[in-house]
Amino acid sequence: MGMKIGLLQMNPTVGDIAGNVRAMAQAHAEAVAAGAQLCVTSELAVCGYPPKDLLLYRSFVAKVAAAVRELAAAIDPGVPLLAGGVAVNPAGQGRPLYNCAFLLTGGAVGRIFGKTLLPTYDVFDEDRYFEPYAGLRTFDLNGRTVGVTICEDIWNDKGFRPARRYGRDPLEELVPERPEVVVNLSASPFCLGKQSFRQSMLGGLAAKHRCHLIYVNQAGGNDDLVFDGRSAAYGPDGALYARCAPFAAEVRVIDTGERSGGLAEDDFTPPAETWAALVAGTRDYVRKSCFSGVLLGLSGGIDSALTAAVAAQALGPEQVLGVLMPSPFSSQGSLDDSLELARRLNIRTLTLPIAPVMAAFEGALAGAFAGLPRDVTEENIQARIRGNLLMALSNKHRMLLLTTGNKSELAVGYCTIYGDMSGGYAVISDVPKTLVYAVSRHVNLVHGGPIPEAIITKAPSAELRPDQKDQDSLPPYEILDEILRLHIEDYRSAEEIAAAGFEPETVAKVLKLVKGAEFKRWQAAPGIKISERAFGTGWRMPLACVRPL
Repeated sequence: MGMKIGLLQMNPTVGDIAGNVRAMAQAHAEAVAAGAQLCVTSELAVCGYPPKDLLLYRSFVAKVAAAVRELAAAIDPGVPLLAGGVAVNPAGQGRPLYNCAFLLTGGAVGRIFGKTLLPTYDVFDEDRYFEPYAGLRTFDLNGRTVGVTICEDIWNDKGFRPARRYGRDPLEELVPERPEVVVNLSASPFCLGKQSFRQSMLGGLAAKHRCHLIYVNQAGGNDDLVFDGRSAAYGPDGALYARCAPFAAEVRVIDTGERSGGLAEDDFTPPAETWAALVAGTRDYVRKSCFSGVLLGLSGGIDSALTAAVAAQALGPEQVLGVLMPSPFSSQGSLDDSLELARRLNIRTLTLPIAPVMAAFEGALAGAFAGLPRDVTEENIQARIRGNLLMALSNKHRMLLLTTGNKSELAVGYCTIYGDMSGGYAVISDVPKTLVYAVSRHVNLVHGGPIPEAIITKAPSAELRPDQKDQDSLPPYEILDEILRLHIEDYRSAEEIAAAGFEPETVAKVLKLVKGAEFKRWQAAPGIKISERAFGTGWRMPLACVRPL
């Protein structure tokens, strides 16, 4: 006879402790009604992940403790709940807190199980707050032994991580207890390609340790991170027999005896995953930040088109305003394409010609610029005029301004600080240009062609001067994006990238641009992380330095 376990795949809001607990109680009740004998949430679900420096405030930790007690009293006392949260380290030595799972049963808080492995790489900095847990990690449920792990605790098996980051393996340490079921409370951020490795690893661990491995992951977006959910159950033979929906909250009850639960529909291809992550991240950032809607500049280019499509899908077209700001260099085709895009997406538009403002700027600066040739200065002024107009609309209408720059541009500084970089959220800032095109084609295939074909096929241009094309200043995007991937995500030097077959002069130029644009990225809006290494939390480069790379 098996065990029925409720996978409570949550989408918590960081800091909304009361709201998160209400959602957990409702999810628990739903799972109990479906026959669950044990329910499990994601990591730190009570306070939301990642709470960051909120954890340094004692009042915050106290509110978590009070909410956990209230939750224990509110749920069915006969069905235990493992709830992710934070607890005070009673030893008085080491870090002051534990990242933990509370076992709520019988109307009270029972055992507390802590997280042992604390990641400090990429976007993670858990050693700043938490003490590694060294206590027992099993409990008895109706005569069955259940093991408890938290996120990183299962990511250090020597068979799947040969270059292990830690000197211990908490899952291996559970083996003497002979658990029938091992649960894992996770807040594992999404990145492209991660799911296939994750499924292989989790299935392999279940088979290696001859147990049911129940993985419960957070869903939805918080700031720059998106969590893809996909909570799952694996049998002792390693077979996957249940998986929750991607990028959405869900309650699913699985039966370890019948190995049942069902697999939600999913698509692991990079364009499909990218699209889903961008939509989830944008929806949750706007909702959790309490904005009334969003606006963005529509240039007639592929980047603003994809950003608009994401916003319309995430929020509904009535919550999106597209702003056209034609200059003397804007082509009629770009204006027509922008209006056609807006018609297909059913979003509102506003047109603000900027030629008079450009003339006013030129007049004001005529004396100061006398005798000097036109150059990038004037191009930047044009971009900054647009940025000012968009920010004015954002302020007046209390709408969030979305920036539309992609990762390729942000990497090499092909963007204007205080111009097209102005805004509060950078939807596609971790999406390379080549992937922007792939996602746009996917959107057209799946959603009925909202992006005009002319936008996809035209040569990319900022239209800041006559006949300008991106490729006037940059290598072809197919080459640029691969150089950037090797340097940013694979940590390759110029010499190593050239040895991989790229022109040394081109590599040197690209890496010089990357270094020179660092000051812009320090001031950029937060964006949605979809790669293994995105600009933002996980990119920690100095400004005033010489990079011997």
